[in-house]
Amino acid sequence: MRAKRQSYQMLRGGTAMHEWTSTKARFGLTGAALLAGLLIQTALPAQAQTDAQTDAQTGAPLPTQAQAQAESELQSQAQSQTPAQDQSVPAVERLVVVSWGRSYGRGQEEAIYKPFTEATGQPILRQDYRGGMQQIRAQVESGEVYWDVVDIEPATADRGCEEGLFEPLPLLLPPAPDGVSAAEDFLPGTLHPCAVGSIVWSLVIAVDSDQAGENQPDRMADLFNLNDFPGRRGLRKTPKGNLEWALIADGVAPEEVYMVLATNEGADRAFAKLDTIKDQIVWWEDGEEPGQLLAREAVLMTSVYNSRIFRDVAIEQEPYTVIWDNQIWDVDFWAVPKGARNKEQALEFIRFATSTEPLAEITKWLPYGPARRSSNALVGPTVIAADVDIAPFLPTHPDNFSTALRSSASFWSENGTALVERFNAWLQEPSG
Repeated sequence: MRAKRQSYQMLRGGTAMHEWTSTKARFGLTGAALLAGLLIQTALPAQAQTDAQTDAQTGAPLPTQAQAQAESELQSQAQSQTPAQDQSVPAVERLVVVSWGRSYGRGQEEAIYKPFTEATGQPILRQDYRGGMQQIRAQVESGEVYWDVVDIEPATADRGCEEGLFEPLPLLLPPAPDGVSAAEDFLPGTLHPCAVGSIVWSLVIAVDSDQAGENQPDRMADLFNLNDFPGRRGLRKTPKGNLEWALIADGVAPEEVYMVLATNEGADRAFAKLDTIKDQIVWWEDGEEPGQLLAREAVLMTSVYNSRIFRDVAIEQEPYTVIWDNQIWDVDFWAVPKGARNKEQALEFIRFATSTEPLAEITKWLPYGPARRSSNALVGPTVIAADVDIAPFLPTHPDNFSTALRSSASFWSENGTALVERFNAWLQEPSG
C-alpha cells in the first residue's frame, strides 16, 4: 500500500487553491461516538445513498410497522426520559422527525434536534427511513399520520406536492443575519411550494494526483480528454450525471443542458461523447467504490460523491485532487406530511432548522453545503478533525459553486425511463 501524503490540493472551477493539512481529530464524548460512524462511512442523504427512487425501490418497513414503532418509542421514551412532574400538567407530545439515519441522522441530531429542543422545550423523537413515498402516502391516505417532519428528495417533493401528500409551506422564514430576505438568501431552487431546502450535496471528480504526475487534470472536460490524460475513468453506472457532463464537455452551456438533452439530437450527442471514452470506463454502483478504485490505482480519475472524497482526502490524507468544475448538485428538503398532528410545531421546527446558524452548524458534523448563502460565513472547523476547515470541501463554497449544475428532478422524472433504457442498451453495444 502506498504511503499517505500529508497535504493535498483542491481544485475549484479549474484553479489550484491552497494546500490544506489535517492533524489528529479533537472531539468530546459526543463527537467520539459520531466519529466512529463517520470514519466507517461518511453519511449520505437521500439520492447520494441510493440515488433514490428514480433507480430502484428500497426495502422500507411497512407503514403499519412504522406506526407501531413510532407509538412504541413515543411511549417508552416518554416513560424513561420525562422527569417527575405535577400530574395536572400535560406532557408535551414529541415531534416525530424522520430522516435518513446512520451518521447523517446523528449529525442532524447534534446540530439541529438538540438545539431546537433546548431553545423551545419541544422534545423530538427521531426516526429513520430509506426514502420514497410509500410510507408517507399510506399514512396520509389512511388519515393516520404519525410523522410530523420528513427529510425528502426533490423528486419526492415534486410528486408528493402534486398528489397532495405534503402541507403547503407558505412559511415566513427568518432573514439572513444581515437582513437579506430568505427568498434571496436561499440558493435557487431550494425553496419549494411544499418543502424547504436544508443541505446540498454533489457529484464531483476525483483524480489520483500521483498517477497524473506533472500533467494534472483540472476541468470536468478533462474526463473526456484521453489524449492529454490517458488512463481509465470511473463512472457511476447510470445515465444520470454522465449525460449532462458529456454535453457540457461537448460544448453545451450548463444552463442549456437539459433543454438539449430533452431532444433526440441532444441525447445522440451525449451518447456519442460517452463513446469516446467508453472502452476506458470502469463502472461503479455503490458510493464506496470510487475510493476503492482510486486506492487500487484502477482508475486515473472517477466521479464520486463529495462527502466520500472529503473523508478520503481530509481524514485519510489520500493523494487525490478534487475537481469542482461543473459539479452536479442536489438538495434535501424538509417537508410536513398532510394531516400531521403536530403541524404548528413541525413548521416551527423547519423555520429553526433552515435558519442561517443551524445550517452552518451541521457542517461541523457532515460535509454538506448549507442551502442558505449566509451560512457560508459561519462555517469553520469540524468535530471530525478540529484543524480541518471544512469550508473548501463544501459544494456551496463560492469558489466551488461558480460552474455548478443543479440536477433537474423534473427532467429525470419525465425522461428518465427512456434514457435509462437507452443507456442499458448502449452498455451492451461494442466499444468503438
